[in-house]
Formats: sequence, C-alpha cells, structure tokens
Amino acid sequence: MPGARILVAESERFSPEAAELLRGAGRLELADLDRPGLLAALAGVEVLWVRLRHRVDEEVLSAAPRLRAVVSPTTGLNHVDLRAAAARGVRVLSLRGETDFLREVRATAEHAVGLMLALMRHIPAAAEHVRGGAWSRDRFVGSELHERAVGVVGYGRLGRIVARYLACFGARVTVTDPRLDGAALEPGVGAASLPELLEGSRLVTLHADLNEDNHGFFGRAELARMPPGALFVNTARGELVDEGALLEALRSGRLAGAALDVLAGESSAGMAGHPLVDYAREHGNLLITPHVGGATGESMARTERFMAARLLEFLSRAAGTPEPAE
Repeated sequence: MPGARILVAESERFSPEAAELLRGAGRLELADLDRPGLLAALAGVEVLWVRLRHRVDEEVLSAAPRLRAVVSPTTGLNHVDLRAAAARGVRVLSLRGETDFLREVRATAEHAVGLMLALMRHIPAAAEHVRGGAWSRDRFVGSELHERAVGVVGYGRLGRIVARYLACFGARVTVTDPRLDGAALEPGVGAASLPELLEGSRLVTLHADLNEDNHGFFGRAELARMPPGALFVNTARGELVDEGALLEALRSGRLAGAALDVLAGESSAGMAGHPLVDYAREHGNLLITPHVGGATGESMARTERFMAARLLEFLSRAAGTPEPAE
C-alpha cells in the first residue's frame, strides 16, 4: 500500500515523532474533526487514526470505501465496530495484547489513585470552597488510604500497577481475577473471590477488560455486598457497571461515594442529561472525569510512536516489501 492516505482525525498534541514516521509511509493529514467533518473527509482515506472521540461504526466504514486499516492507540475498542470492520476487510490496529509495551504505560493507574485521593480527601469540594473566599478546614475532614482495605477487581496490567501503588500507601490490598495465578501475586497483595473481596473492601477499584460476556457485570448484587459507606472507583469502561444500580447505591447512602473516569455510551458531543452526570452536578460524593485516565503527554506520545511503528509494519506487509529492521 505505497503512499497510503493516512488521516489522523484527532490530532491535537499528536506526537511529532509519530507524525514524522507516518509521513515516511504515505500522505499524512492531521486534522481535528467532528462527526460531520470526519464523514466528509473519508472518501479517499486508506488509514484512519482515531483516539476516543469518534465511533468507527457502519456509517464511518461506509463513507470510506478505500479504508484498509483503523488505528486506535487504546486497549479498549468499544468505540470501534470490530465485526463491521472485519466484514469489510479492514484491519484494526490497537494496543490490545501489546503486553510488553504496556507494562511501562502507567497514566491510567496514576489517575485511578488520584481519583481515590480526590474522593477520600474531598479535594474538588475543598478547592471550590476556597475559590469562593472561604477557609473552613473542619468541613473537609477526609480519610486515608493507609490501612484501608482496598479491593482491586481485575489483576491484569493496570490492576497490578494500581495494587502496587496502593501497597506503597500502606493499604491492605486484595485482588480478584478469573485468570489469577496465585504464584504471580506481588508481595503484600492478597487474593480472594469476587464476593469475598467485595464483602471485605472499604474501597473497590475496577480494572477489568470489557468483553461480550461481562457487560454490566458489576451491578446491584455486587454493590449490595460492599460494606455500607464503602467507595467505588471505575477507570476501566462504563459498560462494565450497571449504572442504574450505582446511582441507587449513591442515592440511598449505601455507597459513601464514587469516582468515575468512564460512562457507558460516552460521547465527545457531551454527556449532559446522563443520570450520573445529573447526580454529580448536585452531589459532591460523585466525581466524574471525561475518560482522561490515559491522557498524559508522556503516555500519549509513547503510544502514538509505538502505534505508528506498528502501522508501518502493516503497510509494509500489505505492499509486499521487506519490513525495516527494528
């Protein structure tokens, strides 16, 4: 596929090094497009590069008859219709399965711990309080991670990093994962079944991969197993959680608070009117950030360079030419 037309549809702060690599492989177009702009730009595109703003669905694929590859520097791919892409012979390149590379990408793990601290120490409310000219220390007495029983649901790459960070704070960390190998546990980390973990954790943080079998698996029964006054954090995918049950648990006071970086059906057009967003607008015990876990300059540049190299390998194979030496 010599001289492929490559469209980066979300190019703000795109890595200059990655862009230089891509220019060596084809005709690179860097743009920041909304949905109508994307659909209008796709007619001759052979490679589409997206982050999380756009849903690559049947409409997008239909608008790009020459499309051969979609690149998304993410591990989650619920924004890409994988079946529709496969039916059209479009290859989807992502970070999924790139275990060795991902071990050093820590941004989402840091954000998860940051959300825990923001929730437990009332940081957003305290900062807003001071912006209003007040200075009442006693209104914002928080709690500590030290000695807190924390359950990590999902002990893959991110869950393992988060558990390690929590252990450094002196938290009592328990993990659960259906693929868990007891011999692979890090020092100071215990393992339990999901019900046991939920019953014994005053804070639960979710780091499971989304697949066809676990949509909404964290629901009313799981929330009911958590001790009254526990906290919940999700930086994985919104679709893993029964959001109606989560809202009920917050309203009833069974959950003392929650912090989310993800929502089901999230859209770059905005999430006004989402029940959890409406609740967060009036209640300080729910913090929501717009899926920024992986959005650090360091991690984005690193992953974009990596994915650019992977795309070059794909284009080289497609053209039938020898791949460049590593």
